[in-house]
Amino acid sequence: MQSRSTAARIPRQEPENRTGDRGELPVPDRAPARVPGPTRPGLTGPGSTGPCPTGRDRGEPGWPPMSRRRAALFAGTFAVYLLVLAGVLLNTDLVDLDWSVRLLRPYERWPSLEPVLNAWVVVGQRGPSAIAAFAWLLWRARRLGRLRPLLVMGVALLLLNVTVGAVKIVTGRLGPHYAQYVGSPELFSGGTIFPSGHTANAVVTWGVLAYLAVRWRRTGAVIAAATACSIGLTTVYLGTHWVSDVLAGWAAGLLVLLSLPLLEPLVAVAEQRLHRRLAR
Repeated sequence: MQSRSTAARIPRQEPENRTGDRGELPVPDRAPARVPGPTRPGLTGPGSTGPCPTGRDRGEPGWPPMSRRRAALFAGTFAVYLLVLAGVLLNTDLVDLDWSVRLLRPYERWPSLEPVLNAWVVVGQRGPSAIAAFAWLLWRARRLGRLRPLLVMGVALLLLNVTVGAVKIVTGRLGPHYAQYVGSPELFSGGTIFPSGHTANAVVTWGVLAYLAVRWRRTGAVIAAATACSIGLTTVYLGTHWVSDVLAGWAAGLLVLLSLPLLEPLVAVAEQRLHRRLAR
């Protein structure tokens, strides 16, 4: 008799349709099932019996799992974020750099640029950027017949508000225009300036749009990066943020973008539930 341990090592074989030793040809019980492609939890359309097609099936690639390269980029960005935070909290040379730029008063040296940059920095504000992004995302969602584009942006902005907002409240840093002591990091004074919300919001908003653009993803990524960089530097020029605020804002926004693949199952579940409610 064969032992259980030995039987467990025997690979399981698919059942075969045999008629014994009579030499008859096997007759399949049913038509061979189609091997399904890669799927993920999602919507089931009206009358559909299977999961919602992935973004790849609809011409929109789904979010890939975090690869080693992405994980390394996430770790490096997180390290930069921690270094900037520690540099401000410990009043290091980074704070001296903040004050060096602050005392230059660039908005006074080149006053002709101020009206243009005051208008440009609005691109990084939550309200105007959200309206522009929502218009495109709504069109994209209607074209695909899915809510995923809207949900991805919503999850990204929610994650940004929670993470960046918490650090703002804890640090309580004052901005350059309200600074009281030269050389001081101006922490725990009731401010909400660190990290730069303008900069982080620009990274996340335009970064998500670039990813969802699909065909123009590379071009969109370059435009999004240039927009986020210019908005961060503009806030430094206008004196509304320290240099370290902007550095932390860039890192915080990039961390949100890199974290989105991990939240894709949550997006899929939310999409499915919303579809069921709307179908009632």
